[in-house]
Order: sequence, then structure tokens, then C-alpha cells
Amino acid sequence: MRPGAYGGHGAELPKIPESVLVVIYTPDLDVLLIERADRPGFWQSVTGSLDTPDEPLHITAARELFEETGIVADGDTVVLHDWHLSNIYEIYPVWRHRYAPGVTHNTEHVFGVCVPRDTPVTLAPREHLQHAWLPYMDAADRCFSSSNAEAILQLPQRAQMR
Repeated sequence: MRPGAYGGHGAELPKIPESVLVVIYTPDLDVLLIERADRPGFWQSVTGSLDTPDEPLHITAARELFEETGIVADGDTVVLHDWHLSNIYEIYPVWRHRYAPGVTHNTEHVFGVCVPRDTPVTLAPREHLQHAWLPYMDAADRCFSSSNAEAILQLPQRAQMR
């Protein structure tokens, strides 16, 4: 469910099964991972669902980047790049209650953003416990999500294309 999104009678709205994955990295290909507060030990890149079905993906990516890390995609020094890569995956059963009944799969759109290594990171404490900068291979190994790990492993090629 979209945290804090409520319908007319106080009922929480189901989460939209379309999301973004934002791989945050440095010019040296160190990757920022964040540890989920609701599942300690589960490390990932920034992720988040659309707030509305018509929300543009780049707006979702910029919003989630800021909400989860405090990093602002200003379009100048911090520029989001749409990798034009989408993954469809089965939603873990433990999180299906957040979606409408019968929803079992999510479509994830991958973005990347290169930031200076000294970029301050401010986590949303209700969502994440801690962060770590890791060489991209180590980051891929630490991710609990295979689609997140696969995106990180594409980083050397993707970074050259930007």
C-alpha cells in the first residue's frame, strides 16, 4: 500500500503494482545500498511504487530518490537516467497484502543516477536502518532481489553510455 495514502473512509489504498528501481552509484562504480527497516538484512537500491497510475516514471524515480536518501535529482549535477529496462517479477507473499486482491506481479522500471562519493545520504528511518557504499560486485552480492542485483551488474556498461 502506498504509505499514508488513504481513501475517503480512512482505508489505506492498495499499492500500485508498477514501480521504479534507482541504482545510485559513484564515478568509481561504488553503489549505495540501503537496508530495509521492515526486513533487517534485506539490502537494496532505492525502490518505490507509483503514487497514481498516471504518475510519470521519472517523477516517481526522483520522488523515491529524495524520500529514501535525501538526494535531489536536480538535473544538473545529479541526473536520473532511464535505463529503458523493465522487469516483471512475482511479489513476495509477505508483501502481497499491500496490493489489491489477486495482484501477484509487479513491473519495475530501472533508472540510474551517478553522484559524487561525498553526497550526503539521509535515510527515511521508518523505511531504512542504514546505508553502505560498496563496489558494484559486492553490492550485487548483497542485494536480496535478483532483479536489483542484475541491474547493478549492468552498471559498467550503463555508466559508459551516459
